[in-house]
Amino acid sequence: MLEKGVSPQRISRTALFEEVAERLRARIFAHDLPPGSWIDEQAITAEYGISRTPLREALKVLASEGLVTLTPGRGCNVTALTEQDLDEIFPILALLEGRCAFEAAARMDAPAQQRVRTLHETLEGHFTAGDIEAFFNTNQLFHLAVQEIAGNRWLTQLIQDVRQKLKLTRFHSLFRDGRLQESLEEHRAIVTALLEANAPAAQAAMENHLLQGRRAMGRMSTR
Repeated sequence: MLEKGVSPQRISRTALFEEVAERLRARIFAHDLPPGSWIDEQAITAEYGISRTPLREALKVLASEGLVTLTPGRGCNVTALTEQDLDEIFPILALLEGRCAFEAAARMDAPAQQRVRTLHETLEGHFTAGDIEAFFNTNQLFHLAVQEIAGNRWLTQLIQDVRQKLKLTRFHSLFRDGRLQESLEEHRAIVTALLEANAPAAQAAMENHLLQGRRAMGRMSTR
């Protein structure tokens, strides 16, 4: 019941700047706006048919997410992660996802076991077929499944926040640079530990998987 003197207010639709932020976010993740590139505000406002106000509000949102960098007097650029950034991010992600695997192993029941088996069998099938895109997508689903089985929403939120930053990198291209076989073998170790409900082993295997991913990116950057 409304308090006396308070008039009802209708809930407004999504603010324009939020829609603009979502569109730009998608373009950044697709590398249509690649890391380090300058955001041409005039071109974007003309393309979207908007004024600069919602665009600048959208850029503030993306800056708060670490996806763009605002420099007074110089405009805005898509954030480019350095090698040091990656050296700092991956151990954090390994710790978070390792803990997630630990908790998932402790909660494994028959439906969870079947879910893990099915996803891994699908992953093996994509590897055999040489379908890199499908392998990458199923790999993402596998990691999400482990998070959902763990059932720790705080861990999931932290992991997703960190993984969002990695979309600024060539992480996807790891699967095109000889990493496929290594990744599959690491997944096998994770799956074995999960199905055995061996929490410490699942944690160690997941941490190793993420850290090996970082090493593979390092090898790729030196080519």
